[in-house]
Amino acid sequence: MQQDNPQMKITCLDFEGVLIPEIWIGLAERTGIEELRLTTRDIADYDELMRYRLKICDEKNLRIQDIHAVVDQMDPLDGAIDFLHWLRTESEVIILSDTFREFVSPLLNKLNQPTIFCHTLKIDQAGKITDYLLRQQDQKRRAVNALRDLNFQVLAAGDSYNDISMLQSAHHGIFFRPTQKITEEYPSFPVTHQYAELKLELLKHLNG
Repeated sequence: MQQDNPQMKITCLDFEGVLIPEIWIGLAERTGIEELRLTTRDIADYDELMRYRLKICDEKNLRIQDIHAVVDQMDPLDGAIDFLHWLRTESEVIILSDTFREFVSPLLNKLNQPTIFCHTLKIDQAGKITDYLLRQQDQKRRAVNALRDLNFQVLAAGDSYNDISMLQSAHHGIFFRPTQKITEEYPSFPVTHQYAELKLELLKHLNG
């Protein structure tokens, strides 16, 4: 009987804060709407955060066209393109993000179209964002568990509260540029701040 193949490696990355800037913060900076600066680093409950964001967008008459104008001007984080190119030569890579497909297409082009699992927005004909549609509740954790069931060894890196279940479910979870607060709350994950550090941490398990 043929023996099982050894586990292949797959790396799951958060998107905003790991490969690209935080889109909502960029939106706040370019529109002057300071209320949009809050992210999952600040509010752990994702539904609470998104309802708050949609309320602000409605009050300020902010449309998808305004958000596209911001994202079109954004670039991946310095070093992200080279890091992602390197990682894709070392393991399979999937981006697991709570962002929205309607937001990030220009940035995906700049990163040479990596695979991304994310959510979608409900937008009316005038461009008003009326709701958000989750692809799946707790999709990051469930994606990692599904990959483990497929006999992948899963590495994961993220920076925010909505990454915790992904990091906990992976064989090896790593923080990348997290806040001090979250590292104190979850001290078991190694902390990296530069791509060179993240690369070294990943190599500990990619070469194993």
